[in-house]
Amino acid sequence: MTDESMRAVVVPEEGAAFETRELPVPEPDSDEVRVAVEACGVCGGDDAAREGHAYGGGLEYPRVPGHEVVGRVDAVGDDVTEWEEGERVGVGWHGGHCFTCEACRRGDFHSCEHADVMGVQRDGGWAEYTVAPHEAVAAVPESFDAVEAAPLLCAGLTTFNALRHSDARPGDLVAVQGVGGLGHLGIQYAHEAGFETVALSRGTDKKEHALDFGADHYVDVEREDPAERLHALGGASVVLATAPSAPAIESVVGGLAADGRVVAVGVPEEPVDVHVGALVGTRGAVEGWASGTALDAEETLAFSERRAITPAVETFALDDAEAAYQRMMDSDVRFRAVLTP
Repeated sequence: MTDESMRAVVVPEEGAAFETRELPVPEPDSDEVRVAVEACGVCGGDDAAREGHAYGGGLEYPRVPGHEVVGRVDAVGDDVTEWEEGERVGVGWHGGHCFTCEACRRGDFHSCEHADVMGVQRDGGWAEYTVAPHEAVAAVPESFDAVEAAPLLCAGLTTFNALRHSDARPGDLVAVQGVGGLGHLGIQYAHEAGFETVALSRGTDKKEHALDFGADHYVDVEREDPAERLHALGGASVVLATAPSAPAIESVVGGLAADGRVVAVGVPEEPVDVHVGALVGTRGAVEGWASGTALDAEETLAFSERRAITPAVETFALDDAEAAYQRMMDSDVRFRAVLTP
């Protein structure tokens, strides 16, 4: 590899298998930061690039996926003042905002009408280098291993953010539906936040894992009705739905306490069929939560550092991106896949 080229994994066209290619090292624009990538996670959201599910449109091919990026600042644009070469940084799902739309003027940058998604509208971190707008870059503590920090920039950020913006209080019953890439972090955050934590999953293969991550209760939803069990435990203030399954989300609505919420962070392809009567009876709701900004990422990392929360990861080389992606999509990986250049 020369100084002007890098190795990167690309989606050559919609639905195509990943390819490793030699590409020019990207030059940062005046408001951008170039990051020398140390690690980048593999996430269910990467199917947006693979299958053409462009959030907000604007997906062009070939595209480099990846939105759980950790590395070092390698270069900065002429107008960037808050970042310097050599600093430890990361970039998550939120790939920048416009600052001028109505949402941005209110400070709701994640709802920006023109927001980009890293690895979808712009090239992501499945490469040796990537560039991102200065406002999308988050500081990463030196104490974190890059491989362990990467999943916290999406899976960690999303679950932490969803829980801390809920109305649950320490001591409340909080259930995490799904013990996978998102769920195993959601259990840790729920436990460390002081919630009585319930893990909901199919079978018993993940029971010991869930208890090790901090769950107070484990419910095998193949043998027990999750709503009945949650009701018997007093009702859930929050059910964090991490598995992208409409039937799984539907099955927990009856287990909500008064004013309880099912907060979906895993997105099923099919519609979720909810009986409104069950919600009326509890003043409950089914709602969604999506990721967060660079500041949210820094706060997630800070909490994770204080409470020694780390993801369980399997590492793969860039050339093995296809295998890593398939293992992730098949729920075979324990519990997050991370690529290293």
